[in-house]
Parts: sequence; C-alpha cells; structure tokens
Amino acid sequence: MLQLVTLACMEIRKLLWLALACFWATGALAQWQWVDKDGHKVFSDRPPPQDIPDKNIIKQPQMGSQPRQAAATAGADTPVAAQAAPSQGKDKQLEDNKAKAEAAEVAKKKADEERQAKVRADNCARAKRTKAQLADGRLVGHVNAKGERSFMDDATRTAELRRADEIIASDCQ
Repeated sequence: MLQLVTLACMEIRKLLWLALACFWATGALAQWQWVDKDGHKVFSDRPPPQDIPDKNIIKQPQMGSQPRQAAATAGADTPVAAQAAPSQGKDKQLEDNKAKAEAAEVAKKKADEERQAKVRADNCARAKRTKAQLADGRLVGHVNAKGERSFMDDATRTAELRRADEIIASDCQ
C-alpha cells in the first residue's frame, strides 16, 4: 500500500513538472515572424518596422500582445539607434565572420601564389644549371632504369637542352 502511495506521489510530481515546463515555454510563443525587403525570414520578439507591409507578416504573438501600431508607438521614446538596429536585418557577428572568411581566403590565395612563385624560381634555377652542364659538350653520365651507368648520346642531349629551354622560357620571367 505504501508503495502505491509513493508511486502516485511520483506520478503527480512528474505531472506538476510537466505542467510547469509547458507554462514556462508559453513565453517562447510570443514571437514575430516576417519577410524583410530582401526576402529573408526574420524572427523577433519585437514587431517589425513600419516599412514592412502587413502581407509580409507571417506570425504575430497571440497572448496579451499589443497590436503592431501600438507596440511600435510604445517604443517611440527609445533612441533612434536602438530602433534602427533591428530594421537593418543584419547580424554584426555574421558580418564579422564573413569578413574573416574573406580575409582568410585572400591570405590563402596569397600563400598559394608565393608558393607557386618559389616553385617556378626553383625550376628556373635547376633548368639553368642543367643547360649549363649540357651546353659545354662534356660527357654526361646517368643511371638508366635497369641501374646501369651510361652516357647521354647527342639526341638525348638535344632533347634535354630543348626541355631546359622550355622550362627557362616559362618559369624564368
């Protein structure tokens, strides 16, 4: 019997907490929704600016709220800057994040350009060294794919000189 009473008390306690949570959440229902002049949906606990037509208002609070005109005139004694801020429809933090992202993108592009310039300068220096080694007519030895040491013939030397000239023309500017 005592267990039944304890269970009933626990159930009543749960129901009371649930009722309290529901009552507490009713304040969240007092929200305005409208579409601004740029076509973005805006959610606020304050009425929209006067330049928003009534057809663009999607939702307005139902419980104990003032009509749109009365609510707008009630805020007439607030500073002009405070009234202008919600009507802009822009978030300062969002703009800051966008500016940071753009700055990061510019920095990334600059770093890529610097890296490519360094690679081109390195390729240019290597091609000039190769051309200098091949141009004087000395025998140039190399190791082939089988691991055997051999010397470069005239056709290969000409092809390597042409390749070095192409690299110099493209990367040494």
